[in-house]
Amino acid sequence: MVMVDTSSSNVYLNQDAKTLVQQTLARGQGKLNDTGALCIQTGKFTGRSPKDRFIVRDEITSDTVDWGGINIPIATEVFDKLLRKMNTFIRGREIWMRHCYAGADPSYRLSVTVINTTPWANLFCHHLFLRPSESELDDYKPEWVVFQVPEFLADPDTDGTRQENFTIINFAKKMILIGGSAYTGEMKKGIFSVLNFLLPHQYGVLPMHCSANEGERDDIALFFGLSGTGKTTLSADASRKLIGDDEHGWTDRAVFNFEGGCYAKCIDLSPDKEPQIYAAIKHPALLENVSFKDGTSTVDYSNADLTENTRAAYPIYHIKNAKKQAIGNTPKNIFFLTCDAFGVLPPISKLTPAQAMYHFLSGYTAKVAGTEVGIREPQPTFSACFGKVFLPLHPTVYAELMGKKLKENPEVRVWLVNTGWTGGAYPEGKRIGLQYTRAMVQAAIQEEFAHQTFRHHPYFGILIPEACPGVPTEILNPRNTWKDKAAYDRQAQSLAELFIQNFDQYSAEASEEIKNAAPKLIQVAL
Repeated sequence: MVMVDTSSSNVYLNQDAKTLVQQTLARGQGKLNDTGALCIQTGKFTGRSPKDRFIVRDEITSDTVDWGGINIPIATEVFDKLLRKMNTFIRGREIWMRHCYAGADPSYRLSVTVINTTPWANLFCHHLFLRPSESELDDYKPEWVVFQVPEFLADPDTDGTRQENFTIINFAKKMILIGGSAYTGEMKKGIFSVLNFLLPHQYGVLPMHCSANEGERDDIALFFGLSGTGKTTLSADASRKLIGDDEHGWTDRAVFNFEGGCYAKCIDLSPDKEPQIYAAIKHPALLENVSFKDGTSTVDYSNADLTENTRAAYPIYHIKNAKKQAIGNTPKNIFFLTCDAFGVLPPISKLTPAQAMYHFLSGYTAKVAGTEVGIREPQPTFSACFGKVFLPLHPTVYAELMGKKLKENPEVRVWLVNTGWTGGAYPEGKRIGLQYTRAMVQAAIQEEFAHQTFRHHPYFGILIPEACPGVPTEILNPRNTWKDKAAYDRQAQSLAELFIQNFDQYSAEASEEIKNAAPKLIQVAL
């Protein structure tokens, strides 16, 4: 393991959360809100910079990583040079070091030492990574290092980077270098990418970008979904134990959380819609890039002046019903969440195993106006395995593992849940009510669809239930909610074409069964 040179730095090792908050306040780097949460700003970067994330190309990665626009190769010499310069940069500075873990299952756990130049970045790591006990710290053996120095700026002309900021993963030296960006999510997703390489490549374990919770019968539900689809919201269920909200692994016997906390989007957060997340934002939680109501220390969660990507980081025990040991059984239900802004997909539908594989590889959702600069109409987004930007290996590696899990566990039920629009595309239609989505998810978990009649969606072939407790029957069939039925048919055909076009990149590797699960381009009415 390559070590960071801390010999001439003032090192704070494994500080507790309360101390890290006090250190942040003492240095004028944050403020407390009226619930005791620490509010900070991450500066220029309020989100990840995917075009500046690199992987060192070497003997380990050369023939295994899926190189391209997501996994951008960089030379070992560039990494080594930047490491030397960063070591020089921190001389005489204060640094915060933390020993932690990634992976609740001891068989696959990764020891991670994080080194930061601000106490609040180290607080984030206290919340998001697993916290070793005192006895575990006594026997702690560092394995991977995350070295984050936001104040250090690369010189693209001489350092080999695209611009001043960078995130570089080095599998041979077991290090992640982060410079030029204070956005904490770079650390979290950097380690997620490491696990996404190691677990399937070395152990045959499926890493997943999903949340997970557990019912009274020890039944596990998984929630896959891209940002804004409701993954964190739907897994925070007062009637079920939370295992984790974002990153998990699926072994031959169990599902386990990678993390020790939650990193929730909090734009438009309210106690009515998301009571558990709202209540979790208390001392010493960390709030990123939020704004206060005028003249108060009360956060205005509707304010997106700094970014739409406002975030709350908190340890998982801030959720009252979080499971202490973040490991559960093989899942009983899997939910693929999509925010369909075109108003085509049903609010819930059942998938065959082949359809599950097709939609897993597709990873569809849509962005709407206001979420990103330049978006004025709904924009379809396809991200393989609901997290392609975090996958160092080819997406089919993860899809094959998912298919293997479904074949080995035929009792697993897979559902497609649309948390987006109904009654028309955005902005003519309206968003499906969260209370209805929760009711449909509960009905699936409680097996209330077991004796229900289903009908095939003519374009997508997915199975639509004809009734659901607590949900108006008319919204289950999306076409019924459109005033102009012909307009719905045109929109459904258009979305089906987008799915087919996107899947072309996987057709050569996909089985006939999976390819036959593709939408059909036909002109019919439901």
